[in-house]
Amino acid sequence: MDALRTAVSALGLFDPDVHATSHESHVEKALRLTAIFPTILAAYHRLSENLEPVDPDPDLDTAANFLYMFNGERADAQAARILYVALIRLADHGMNASTFSSIVTSATLSDMYAAITSAIGTLKGPLHGGANEGVIHNLLDIGDVAAGDEWVEKKIASHEKIMGFGHAVYRAYDPRATELKKIALEVGSKAGSTKWVEMTERMEQAVWRLKQLYPNVDLYSASVYYTLGIPTQYFTPVFAISRVAGWTAHCMEQYADNKLIRPRANYVGGRGIAYVPIAERRQDITV
Repeated sequence: MDALRTAVSALGLFDPDVHATSHESHVEKALRLTAIFPTILAAYHRLSENLEPVDPDPDLDTAANFLYMFNGERADAQAARILYVALIRLADHGMNASTFSSIVTSATLSDMYAAITSAIGTLKGPLHGGANEGVIHNLLDIGDVAAGDEWVEKKIASHEKIMGFGHAVYRAYDPRATELKKIALEVGSKAGSTKWVEMTERMEQAVWRLKQLYPNVDLYSASVYYTLGIPTQYFTPVFAISRVAGWTAHCMEQYADNKLIRPRANYVGGRGIAYVPIAERRQDITV
Protein backbone atom coordinates (compact mmCIF):
# COMPACT_ATOMS: atom_id res chain seq x y z
CA MET A 1 0.00 0.00 0.00
CA ASP A 2 2.92 2.35 0.67
CA ALA A 3 4.29 1.70 -2.82
CA LEU A 4 0.87 2.23 -4.41
CA ARG A 5 0.25 5.43 -2.46
CA THR A 6 3.66 6.83 -3.41
CA ALA A 7 3.43 5.85 -7.08
CA VAL A 8 -0.05 7.37 -7.52
CA SER A 9 1.06 10.59 -5.86
CA ALA A 10 4.09 10.73 -8.19
CA LEU A 11 1.88 10.24 -11.26
CA GLY A 12 0.57 13.76 -10.78
CA LEU A 13 4.07 15.09 -11.50
CA PHE A 14 4.10 13.53 -14.95
CA ASP A 15 0.60 14.43 -16.18
CA PRO A 16 0.68 17.77 -18.01
CA ASP A 17 -3.09 17.99 -17.54
CA VAL A 18 -2.97 17.36 -13.80
CA HIS A 19 -4.80 20.62 -13.05
CA ALA A 20 -7.26 20.47 -15.98
CA THR A 21 -10.82 20.63 -14.68
CA SER A 22 -13.02 19.65 -17.64
CA HIS A 23 -15.18 16.54 -17.42
CA GLU A 24 -13.23 15.02 -20.30
CA SER A 25 -9.93 15.48 -18.47
CA HIS A 26 -11.35 13.91 -15.31
CA VAL A 27 -12.58 10.90 -17.29
CA GLU A 28 -9.11 10.52 -18.82
CA LYS A 29 -7.46 10.58 -15.39
CA ALA A 30 -10.00 8.09 -14.03
CA LEU A 31 -9.30 5.68 -16.90
CA ARG A 32 -5.54 6.09 -16.48
CA LEU A 33 -5.69 5.44 -12.74
CA THR A 34 -7.98 2.42 -13.10
CA ALA A 35 -5.69 0.95 -15.75
CA ILE A 36 -2.42 1.62 -13.98
CA PHE A 37 -3.17 0.28 -10.49
CA PRO A 38 -2.64 -3.41 -11.46
CA THR A 39 0.53 -2.49 -13.36
CA ILE A 40 2.02 -0.60 -10.40
CA LEU A 41 1.35 -3.44 -7.99
CA ALA A 42 2.47 -6.23 -10.30
CA ALA A 43 5.68 -4.39 -11.21
CA TYR A 44 6.43 -3.65 -7.55
CA HIS A 45 5.90 -7.32 -6.67
CA ARG A 46 8.18 -8.53 -9.47
CA LEU A 47 10.95 -6.07 -8.61
CA SER A 48 10.74 -6.91 -4.89
CA GLU A 49 11.32 -10.56 -5.85
CA ASN A 50 14.28 -9.66 -8.13
CA LEU A 51 12.23 -10.52 -11.20
CA GLU A 52 11.73 -8.54 -14.37
CA PRO A 53 8.39 -6.69 -14.62
CA VAL A 54 5.95 -8.08 -17.18
CA ASP A 55 4.32 -5.71 -19.67
CA PRO A 56 0.51 -5.72 -19.69
CA ASP A 57 -1.27 -7.55 -22.48
CA PRO A 58 -3.93 -5.37 -24.15
CA ASP A 59 -5.92 -8.49 -25.06
CA LEU A 60 -6.54 -9.41 -21.41
CA ASP A 61 -9.08 -7.94 -19.00
CA THR A 62 -8.10 -6.34 -15.68
CA ALA A 63 -8.12 -9.52 -13.57
CA ALA A 64 -6.38 -11.74 -16.11
CA ASN A 65 -3.81 -9.03 -16.81
CA PHE A 66 -3.01 -8.56 -13.13
CA LEU A 67 -2.45 -12.29 -12.58
CA TYR A 68 -0.30 -12.42 -15.74
CA MET A 69 1.86 -9.44 -14.76
CA PHE A 70 2.03 -10.59 -11.14
CA ASN A 71 3.00 -14.24 -11.71
CA GLY A 72 4.72 -13.98 -15.09
CA GLU A 73 2.40 -16.50 -16.73
CA ARG A 74 -1.16 -16.43 -17.95
CA ALA A 75 -3.72 -17.62 -15.43
CA ASP A 76 -6.29 -20.18 -16.48
CA ALA A 77 -9.64 -18.81 -17.51
CA GLN A 78 -11.47 -19.95 -14.36
CA ALA A 79 -8.99 -18.32 -11.95
CA ALA A 80 -9.11 -15.07 -13.93
CA ARG A 81 -12.92 -15.11 -13.96
CA ILE A 82 -13.06 -15.74 -10.21
CA LEU A 83 -10.82 -12.75 -9.49
CA TYR A 84 -12.77 -10.65 -11.99
CA VAL A 85 -16.06 -11.39 -10.23
CA ALA A 86 -14.48 -10.70 -6.80
CA LEU A 87 -13.20 -7.33 -8.04
CA ILE A 88 -16.68 -6.38 -9.27
CA ARG A 89 -18.07 -7.13 -5.80
CA LEU A 90 -15.62 -4.63 -4.28
CA ALA A 91 -15.61 -1.85 -6.88
CA ASP A 92 -17.86 0.55 -4.96
CA HIS A 93 -19.74 0.63 -1.70
CA GLY A 94 -21.34 4.01 -1.15
CA MET A 95 -19.77 6.54 1.19
CA ASN A 96 -17.23 4.28 2.87
CA ALA A 97 -14.20 5.78 4.63
CA SER A 98 -11.81 5.81 1.66
CA THR A 99 -14.41 7.13 -0.76
CA PHE A 100 -15.30 9.88 1.70
CA SER A 101 -11.65 10.91 2.06
CA SER A 102 -11.31 11.07 -1.74
CA ILE A 103 -14.30 13.39 -2.16
CA VAL A 104 -13.21 15.59 0.77
CA THR A 105 -9.94 16.13 -1.12
CA SER A 106 -11.80 16.65 -4.41
CA ALA A 107 -14.09 19.18 -2.75
CA THR A 108 -11.11 21.48 -2.15
CA LEU A 109 -10.60 21.36 -5.97
CA SER A 110 -7.33 19.54 -5.52
CA ASP A 111 -6.39 17.25 -8.43
CA MET A 112 -7.63 13.67 -8.83
CA TYR A 113 -4.21 12.13 -8.13
CA ALA A 114 -4.21 13.86 -4.74
CA ALA A 115 -7.76 12.67 -4.07
CA ILE A 116 -6.95 9.05 -4.90
CA THR A 117 -3.78 9.21 -2.81
CA SER A 118 -6.00 10.26 0.11
CA ALA A 119 -8.25 7.28 -0.55
CA ILE A 120 -5.34 4.84 -0.65
CA GLY A 121 -4.04 6.12 2.66
CA THR A 122 -7.48 5.60 4.19
CA LEU A 123 -7.98 2.13 2.70
CA LYS A 124 -4.64 1.06 4.14
CA GLY A 125 -5.98 1.14 7.71
CA PRO A 126 -6.73 -2.21 9.37
CA LEU A 127 -10.29 -1.12 10.19
CA HIS A 128 -11.01 -0.56 6.49
CA GLY A 129 -9.25 -2.33 3.61
CA GLY A 130 -6.62 -3.93 5.82
CA ALA A 131 -9.25 -6.06 7.54
CA ASN A 132 -9.06 -8.86 4.95
CA GLU A 133 -5.35 -9.24 5.70
CA GLY A 134 -6.27 -9.55 9.38
CA VAL A 135 -8.75 -12.32 8.52
CA ILE A 136 -6.15 -14.52 6.84
CA HIS A 137 -3.74 -14.00 9.75
CA ASN A 138 -6.52 -15.23 12.03
CA LEU A 139 -7.14 -18.30 9.87
CA LEU A 140 -3.42 -19.12 9.82
CA ASP A 141 -3.40 -18.75 13.60
CA ILE A 142 -6.35 -21.13 13.97
CA GLY A 143 -4.72 -23.66 11.64
CA ASP A 144 -7.50 -26.24 11.52
CA VAL A 145 -11.27 -26.31 11.10
CA ALA A 146 -11.81 -28.08 14.44
CA ALA A 147 -9.87 -25.41 16.34
CA GLY A 148 -12.11 -22.56 15.23
CA ASP A 149 -14.61 -22.62 18.10
CA GLU A 150 -12.00 -22.55 20.86
CA TRP A 151 -10.04 -19.79 19.10
CA VAL A 152 -13.14 -17.58 18.82
CA GLU A 153 -14.11 -18.24 22.42
CA LYS A 154 -10.67 -17.14 23.65
CA LYS A 155 -10.70 -13.99 21.53
CA ILE A 156 -14.13 -12.96 22.74
CA ALA A 157 -13.28 -13.77 26.37
CA SER A 158 -10.25 -11.48 26.14
CA HIS A 159 -12.32 -8.76 24.42
CA GLU A 160 -10.16 -8.83 21.27
CA LYS A 161 -11.54 -7.66 17.93
CA ILE A 162 -12.05 -10.39 15.33
CA MET A 163 -11.56 -9.04 11.82
CA GLY A 164 -14.23 -9.70 9.21
CA PHE A 165 -17.28 -9.15 11.41
CA GLY A 166 -19.62 -6.23 11.96
CA HIS A 167 -20.19 -3.23 9.73
CA ALA A 168 -20.74 0.48 10.18
CA VAL A 169 -23.85 0.39 7.97
CA TYR A 170 -25.20 -3.15 7.67
CA ARG A 171 -27.27 -4.54 10.51
CA ALA A 172 -27.88 -7.74 8.57
CA TYR A 173 -25.79 -10.15 6.51
CA ASP A 174 -23.50 -8.23 4.14
CA PRO A 175 -24.80 -9.20 0.68
CA ARG A 176 -21.28 -9.06 -0.73
CA ALA A 177 -20.20 -11.68 1.81
CA THR A 178 -22.92 -14.01 0.52
CA GLU A 179 -21.54 -13.84 -3.00
CA LEU A 180 -17.88 -13.99 -1.97
CA LYS A 181 -18.59 -17.11 0.07
CA LYS A 182 -19.80 -18.79 -3.13
CA ILE A 183 -16.67 -17.58 -4.96
CA ALA A 184 -14.44 -18.84 -2.13
CA LEU A 185 -16.02 -22.30 -2.37
CA GLU A 186 -15.53 -22.30 -6.14
CA VAL A 187 -11.89 -21.28 -6.01
CA GLY A 188 -11.22 -23.74 -3.17
CA SER A 189 -12.82 -26.61 -5.10
CA LYS A 190 -10.73 -25.72 -8.13
CA ALA A 191 -7.56 -25.70 -6.02
CA GLY A 192 -8.44 -29.10 -4.53
CA SER A 193 -9.07 -27.92 -0.96
CA THR A 194 -11.87 -25.96 0.67
CA LYS A 195 -10.04 -25.85 4.01
CA TRP A 196 -9.85 -22.05 4.21
CA VAL A 197 -13.49 -21.42 3.42
CA GLU A 198 -14.52 -24.22 5.81
CA MET A 199 -12.46 -22.59 8.58
CA THR A 200 -14.02 -19.25 7.76
CA GLU A 201 -17.51 -20.72 7.91
CA ARG A 202 -16.75 -22.35 11.28
CA MET A 203 -15.47 -19.01 12.59
CA GLU A 204 -18.61 -17.29 11.27
CA GLN A 205 -20.86 -19.76 13.11
CA ALA A 206 -18.93 -19.40 16.38
CA VAL A 207 -18.98 -15.60 16.26
CA TRP A 208 -22.71 -15.60 15.57
CA ARG A 209 -23.38 -18.03 18.43
CA LEU A 210 -21.39 -15.96 20.94
CA LYS A 211 -21.81 -12.37 19.72
CA GLN A 212 -24.58 -12.34 17.09
CA LEU A 213 -22.31 -10.49 14.65
CA TYR A 214 -22.74 -10.86 10.90
CA PRO A 215 -19.72 -11.22 8.60
CA ASN A 216 -18.69 -8.41 6.30
CA VAL A 217 -17.07 -8.45 2.87
CA ASP A 218 -13.55 -8.99 4.25
CA LEU A 219 -14.30 -12.37 5.83
CA TYR A 220 -14.57 -14.41 2.63
CA SER A 221 -12.52 -12.21 0.29
CA ALA A 222 -9.45 -13.27 2.30
CA SER A 223 -10.01 -16.93 1.41
CA VAL A 224 -10.47 -16.05 -2.26
CA TYR A 225 -7.20 -14.13 -2.55
CA TYR A 226 -5.20 -16.60 -0.48
CA THR A 227 -6.37 -19.61 -2.50
CA LEU A 228 -5.56 -17.77 -5.75
CA GLY A 229 -1.97 -17.56 -4.51
CA ILE A 230 -1.91 -13.82 -3.85
CA PRO A 231 0.49 -13.01 -0.98
CA THR A 232 -1.15 -11.67 2.17
CA GLN A 233 0.47 -8.22 1.96
CA TYR A 234 -1.25 -7.71 -1.42
CA PHE A 235 -4.81 -8.33 -0.20
CA THR A 236 -5.52 -4.66 0.47
CA PRO A 237 -3.81 -3.44 -2.74
CA VAL A 238 -5.96 -5.89 -4.74
CA PHE A 239 -8.97 -4.33 -2.98
CA ALA A 240 -7.68 -0.97 -4.27
CA ILE A 241 -7.46 -2.30 -7.85
CA SER A 242 -11.24 -2.64 -7.85
CA ARG A 243 -12.13 0.26 -5.56
CA VAL A 244 -10.31 2.88 -7.69
CA ALA A 245 -13.21 2.67 -10.15
CA GLY A 246 -15.62 3.76 -7.41
CA TRP A 247 -13.28 6.39 -6.02
CA THR A 248 -12.79 8.13 -9.35
CA ALA A 249 -16.52 7.97 -10.15
CA HIS A 250 -17.36 9.69 -6.85
CA CYS A 251 -14.61 12.26 -7.43
CA MET A 252 -16.05 13.12 -10.85
CA GLU A 253 -19.49 13.60 -9.31
CA GLN A 254 -17.99 15.88 -6.67
CA TYR A 255 -16.13 17.97 -9.26
CA ALA A 256 -19.28 18.29 -11.37
CA ASP A 257 -21.41 19.74 -8.54
CA ASN A 258 -18.90 20.87 -5.97
CA LYS A 259 -19.25 22.40 -2.56
CA LEU A 260 -16.49 22.45 0.01
CA ILE A 261 -17.02 19.73 2.63
CA ARG A 262 -16.51 21.41 6.00
CA PRO A 263 -18.05 19.56 8.97
CA ARG A 264 -18.48 21.38 12.26
CA ALA A 265 -17.04 20.12 15.53
CA ASN A 266 -18.56 20.35 18.99
CA TYR A 267 -16.10 21.50 21.65
CA VAL A 268 -16.38 19.31 24.74
CA GLY A 269 -13.26 20.49 26.62
CA GLY A 270 -12.92 22.54 29.73
CA ARG A 271 -14.24 26.08 30.05
CA GLY A 272 -13.07 29.06 32.07
CA ILE A 273 -9.45 27.88 32.01
CA ALA A 274 -6.96 30.58 33.00
CA TYR A 275 -4.39 31.59 30.39
CA VAL A 276 -0.81 31.16 31.63
CA PRO A 277 1.72 33.50 29.95
CA ILE A 278 4.52 31.67 28.16
CA ALA A 279 7.17 33.16 30.45
CA GLU A 280 5.44 31.57 33.46
CA ARG A 281 5.09 28.10 32.00
CA ARG A 282 7.41 25.20 32.70
CA GLN A 283 10.79 25.67 31.11
CA ASP A 284 11.84 22.01 31.04
CA ILE A 285 9.54 21.09 28.15
CA THR A 286 11.29 20.76 24.78
CA VAL A 287 9.15 21.52 21.76
